[in-house]
Amino acid sequence: MHSRTVQSKTPVLPTFCQQMKIINRILLSTVTALACTAAATAQTFTGFHQSNYAGVYGIMYNPASAAATRYKWDLNIFGADAKAGNTYMSLTKKAIFSSAYDTLRKNQDFFLDTAARRKQNGWEMAEIMMPSLMYSIDEKQTVSFIWRIRSSSNGGNLPTPLANFFGDNFPNPNYKGNNYTIEHAAVASNIWNEFGFSYARILRNSYGGVWKGGITLKYLSGIAAGYASVDNTTFQFNSTRDGSISKGTMRYGYSENLDHWAKPTISNLKIGRNSGFGADLGLIYEYRPDNDGFGDYVGDHWNPSSDAYQFRVGVSITDIGSIGYNKAPSNTDLLLQTDHIDPKDLTYKKNQSLKQYAAQLNKAFTPVASASDFRMALPTMLHLMGDYNIDDRFFVSANADIAMNGGKHNIYKTYGMTQIQVTPRYEVEYFGAAMPIVLNHNGQADVGAGIRIGPLMLGSYSLFTNLFRRRLDHADAYVALRYIPIFKKSDANGGGIFHMRKRQTRCPANSN
Repeated sequence: MHSRTVQSKTPVLPTFCQQMKIINRILLSTVTALACTAAATAQTFTGFHQSNYAGVYGIMYNPASAAATRYKWDLNIFGADAKAGNTYMSLTKKAIFSSAYDTLRKNQDFFLDTAARRKQNGWEMAEIMMPSLMYSIDEKQTVSFIWRIRSSSNGGNLPTPLANFFGDNFPNPNYKGNNYTIEHAAVASNIWNEFGFSYARILRNSYGGVWKGGITLKYLSGIAAGYASVDNTTFQFNSTRDGSISKGTMRYGYSENLDHWAKPTISNLKIGRNSGFGADLGLIYEYRPDNDGFGDYVGDHWNPSSDAYQFRVGVSITDIGSIGYNKAPSNTDLLLQTDHIDPKDLTYKKNQSLKQYAAQLNKAFTPVASASDFRMALPTMLHLMGDYNIDDRFFVSANADIAMNGGKHNIYKTYGMTQIQVTPRYEVEYFGAAMPIVLNHNGQADVGAGIRIGPLMLGSYSLFTNLFRRRLDHADAYVALRYIPIFKKSDANGGGIFHMRKRQTRCPANSN
């Protein structure tokens, strides 16, 4: 990590924006290539993480959800979830599916929110859910193994006038003669393998309710990462060929393997390098007014009605941890102060490598020694949840997801989306439907849908709202395939996907 506390203000942000544009292109190609094999297309798999039939997909949101699950075991075959958006630019639906992005026309194919008063931001989050398994040891304990390939990116914190300067046909002569100040702007991307080992159990079982706890320990293997920040920078735009920067510092870096990115992209998904460790923690309380004190059994059989809660509340913290990377040799911090510089000399050229672009920046400004490595923090989130059972088929849940590391003090990180969500849902054994209603901290509101049919889950939390929008500034979609037997035994020692639990004496289970 950097030992110095250099501060600065941003130079011409094409440096900043264009550099991270190409970093994100390279990083996101990994997830894009993998996601295309599954579908043409804060929380993942929105709408089903609180379902009684979520299985391994509930563990990612709160590891305590696996305790006393209705599944004896649950095997995920494959899943993919992707979401991306920004607050500054919107595209027509035709333009989104165009392959010729360099030919898109302003105010016809895309539109800029040049009059906004807020700061502008962009984000991306995606994951590939690889084969994963959950197994219930007994009526109290559950263990799980979850393998995910994940991507997370954030960028922005730019006031709209600065976003206009850099995003509206830069260098635009209409902005000539203006002075600008950037207090802090940053962008970061991270792609990693994640192997989670989870344990959940019932902590206490009484007449009135059940307490559940869970923990997931993770081994992390970084695939690629990059970051850049510009701080305390003031500059003047004199003409389309001349600018001056009175003060400012830029800190940037990317993992060294990006200088040697192999083709095909999937060959870069190597496990065992760029190591890190992480954890998720969760706690759930279920209020069960109909619990008769005889536990979960009627005679020899598991009694499904005994674990039907009236309401459930929980809290969890996910993605505690970080991943260590070695920086590329060309990476260095930069003192941005200069009297004259051509803004076009700072832009990224088409087909230019990261190594070439880093050399271009180092030549334009004064390099400052920096550490040879960095640790990229995970997008740590605090989740507050509640779920109300209307009639054992209809439920309504409410969630608050709060980004824990969204501040500007640490630039070696990506962070989640702070949002609130309300989700009515219908669910039975082999079918479920949900309608998530989401409001994020950027003020973007969405209504979506999710459906579960046997082993298949698919949906989008922005489906309905994006269907009726003429232009889109964010979107998401997910699909998952699990192995669920189409039948289950009904004998006392039954198998199948659901618990037909061991023979037990009918004694009140008011405290475990």
